[in-house]
Order: sequence, then structure tokens, then C-alpha cells
Amino acid sequence: GTQLPLAVGTALARLHGLPLSPPEIADIIGRGARSGIGIATFASGGLIVDAGRGPQTRVPPVIARLDLPESWRFLIVLDAQHQGLHGAPEKAAFAALPAFPGTEAARLCHLLLMQGLPAVVEEDLDAFGAVITELQAVVGDHFAPAQGGRFTSPAVAAALAFLANRGAVGIGQSSWGPTGFCLVATPDQATRLRDEASRHFGDDAGLRFVVGSPRHQGADITVEPLAAA
Repeated sequence: GTQLPLAVGTALARLHGLPLSPPEIADIIGRGARSGIGIATFASGGLIVDAGRGPQTRVPPVIARLDLPESWRFLIVLDAQHQGLHGAPEKAAFAALPAFPGTEAARLCHLLLMQGLPAVVEEDLDAFGAVITELQAVVGDHFAPAQGGRFTSPAVAAALAFLANRGAVGIGQSSWGPTGFCLVATPDQATRLRDEASRHFGDDAGLRFVVGSPRHQGADITVEPLAAA
């Protein structure tokens, strides 16, 4: 939802010689209403932590950015038969959900800043994965009344449990789903687990398993001359 509008906005800004940064473009086009993650990853890639929104916030500010270790790999679980909330239904869901408890928010912030980020610097996949799994479980349970459970897709939930039982860590869901994800330590482990999961669930489950690597840079922008008429 953020990457495509930023790409179009950046292209138009370059075309008209406007020196606009990704956050400035995002503010103009109305992105970043709840999170600055998509804007920051467009600009720089990497693991991003933003500070959320305050009364005067236009684009949520980035307070931490780290590169993940080169060898780590994501396993991404795609379900074409489900769709996460967006637009008006998403706004209605936020309006209906209770406020997230402040004490629990404080605990999760402490967990991320004092354990999760140091684990990335120390390249401790298990410690980082445990933090991500806990964050995702708590937030997923809070959103469960709006999305039907901790995960939007029961099939994705089953696949993530399958992968966790085989050594994957950092179990979670992207936004409202249905896409799920987890982390493993090496490319070989990622390929092996992808193939195992694909065989186990087959085509009937409607799932697709993709290996992704950490990206440590923002969007690639190439300016090419217009062809002569």
C-alpha cells in the first residue's frame, strides 16, 4: 500500500525536478497514517523501528535502523485465498477494538529495545526470533476479534506451526495478513524448509512459500532519457 504510491510520487518528483524526500512525498500523498515503516524501508531498507504517532506527527519518525545479518533468510507464506483488512473495514476494526494496554505496550517496547535490537547486533537469531514471536503473538491476539484469530489465515497459521517445529523462529504475520513469515539462519536451511513445506501442504492448501533475503538499501531509482519522438 505504501511502496507503489511512493514509487509513483518519486517518479513524478524527479520528472518535475522537485527535491522531495520519501517522508515529504508520503506526507503529500497521505501515507504513514499509522506507521512509518513502509516509508523508511522505501528510503533506506533494513530493520526499522519507528516511534509511532503523536499529536503533531506527520510521518512517524524512525528511532532505530539496523542491517540484519547477510546469511539470515525469511520464509514467507502466501495465501491467495484470503485477504487482510484494509480501507474502510480496517478503520472500522480499529474503532471497534479496545485500546491496547499501556503496561503491555511498555513491556513489548522494553523487550524490543533491550533484547531484540541487541540480538541483531550480536547476530543471535534465536534471541531475536523469540522477541519477534512474542511481539507477534501478543499483537495478533489483540487483533484476533477483528481477524478471526491470531492469524488471518488458518492455513498460514498451520504452515507457520509446521515451520516452527522444524527450527524456524520469528513467527509472525505481516500487518493484517494473510501473509505470514518466519526466520532461519542460512540460505540452505531456508531452501530445505521451503521445499518441505511445499511438499507437505501441496497445492490443495492454496499456499505458496517464498525465500526472502534482508534488504539493506532503499528503492533503486534509475533515471533514463526519454526516447526521441
